[in-house]
Amino acid sequence: MSQPLLEREEYIEQAYFFRSYRERLEENSPAQEILQTIREEILATTKLPLALDFLYDEIKHRGKISDGMQRLLHYFTPFQSYVVAKAEEDRSKFDLKIALQILESEATYRTESPTPAGLFVYQFECLSRNRLGYDRGLDAIAADPFFDEAWKAWIRGVRRELGTQDFADFIFYHSEAFLAEQRRQARDPELTIRQSMLFGGQEGRIAKANRGKDPLYMFAALQRQLNYPTVPRPKKRSNELDIPPALQVILNRLEKRIQFLEMEASNSLDLSKFYRTPEELEKMPGANPPTDL
Repeated sequence: MSQPLLEREEYIEQAYFFRSYRERLEENSPAQEILQTIREEILATTKLPLALDFLYDEIKHRGKISDGMQRLLHYFTPFQSYVVAKAEEDRSKFDLKIALQILESEATYRTESPTPAGLFVYQFECLSRNRLGYDRGLDAIAADPFFDEAWKAWIRGVRRELGTQDFADFIFYHSEAFLAEQRRQARDPELTIRQSMLFGGQEGRIAKANRGKDPLYMFAALQRQLNYPTVPRPKKRSNELDIPPALQVILNRLEKRIQFLEMEASNSLDLSKFYRTPEELEKMPGANPPTDL
């Protein structure tokens, strides 16, 4: 069954759902409780509450929301269910919180002025950065109803030929910049070529400038120049532990006591360093309390 395009309000509520689900998972709330709570918050005029009811039943029986999403392909896209499924795989290094953040950003982009080029580059970068697999991943992207038949055929071609040529060439050879270059070389302003022009002239120039480079540089340039959506990345963990101040005081005291015990056990404890002269004692707070008259 082909999936219809959803209304803008559906993607607004989807973005809210993915964000709220991620934030409450970070608070260690149970998944079933989160789904029940968010279901009451979602706009009732959308189809998302019904989808959440189904996800709630699926997570009770199977323990994963991706199983439910894969059975709701008339609502969730194959790419959305694929990303969540990869995060919920056993021994997966792909964090579910990052997966939800990716889907939140994608749904937010769909509420603005999305283009097929911008959506494809975003989804492809998600596969690339998180090593989600190009074979099944590109199949999931091609099944998105946002892409027309020309786009679907091109994406399937990228899936077959990926690795045989530079990824920037896939974009450049299907851009207005390549067509303009061919017309200039042939000195024929009416020249036409067989392949469809899926990308604009600026995308083509950026792709040409990034030939032979890491595709991530091209993605970053497209984000800077054309405001393409940015793919969320996991935050780098600090090497320092976040210890509460009160616990830090207790740890410092324990450390000093252990040092005293070690010094005493080795007969190297010198108490003279803790002695105070009469002048030092007089300067200590409370050394000269007021006398009653």
